[in-house]
Amino acid sequence: MSVLVFADSNNGKLLKSVAEVVSYGSKIAGKLGTNCIALTYGEVSRDELEELGNYGASKVLAAKNASSVTANLVVSAANDEGADVIIFSHDGTGKAIAPRVAAKLDAGIVTGVIDYPNTDSGFIVKRTVFSGKAFANVSITSEKKIISLMPNSVGAEATGGSAEVVEYTVDAGETGINVKEFKKKGSEGVLLTEADIVVSAGRGLKGPENWGIIEELAKEMGAATACSRPVADIGWRPHHEHVGQTGIAVRPNLYIAIGISGAIQHLAGVNQSKVMVVINTDSEAPFFKAADYGIVGDAFQVVPKLIEAYKKFKASQN
Repeated sequence: MSVLVFADSNNGKLLKSVAEVVSYGSKIAGKLGTNCIALTYGEVSRDELEELGNYGASKVLAAKNASSVTANLVVSAANDEGADVIIFSHDGTGKAIAPRVAAKLDAGIVTGVIDYPNTDSGFIVKRTVFSGKAFANVSITSEKKIISLMPNSVGAEATGGSAEVVEYTVDAGETGINVKEFKKKGSEGVLLTEADIVVSAGRGLKGPENWGIIEELAKEMGAATACSRPVADIGWRPHHEHVGQTGIAVRPNLYIAIGISGAIQHLAGVNQSKVMVVINTDSEAPFFKAADYGIVGDAFQVVPKLIEAYKKFKASQN
């Protein structure tokens, strides 16, 4: 018996969320009296893989010959390691692969989990329901259990140590659907799903030609850029930047919404952000009711001043 954690990567680098899911898996392994094993693929450096030991992994299976992840890869590793609990991050790859792994292993699955399981009597996990308006405690009673952890839910806890890295060979010719996620980057190469800060804008920007101030603010703050659905639908911004109930759900530490009214569909995808800041000319915009901080004003006046102030702040820190 073991706990297997899928450690996703992008261009030879582990994603930021990996530290969190490995730390999460390690805590579960401790509760169950077993060990935590990470599985990754692609050309990730050995030093980076060994570092996963600092978050509780005792071993890392490195599938060097796999250019994309498949359900069969995860199933094979789970069977070889006797894993009864398999953990993914609740991102694009996790959403695509976890259900297929569950079907192949006849496992119970709960997605979008936000806390550690209660193992005092069974195996009960907590997740959000109704677009984050309520919580559900779900009991997984199957022998094999699969969890996808909502990013930025529990944080990563460094424990010290270094993981053993083992090259894991998979059959490149095995059948099954390959998932090769093309992870879209915002300013300064920041992945939207990985970003600590997201700068998002809506129709209040009046046109795609005005997006320069959004991109400049994001660049200064090391943030990813995003947009509301109407902006993506009319072609002002690419669809992979659309956040909301029908787009990408994000949980950054800071979400800045500029010229977005705050329709319920948009809020459903961003309401788990730690801090939300809203800039809008309409003081009655629904977003202000959900925001932690709000500025009633014209984005074309407020944002340049915000950029200038942030530049001065950064300069004072040097």
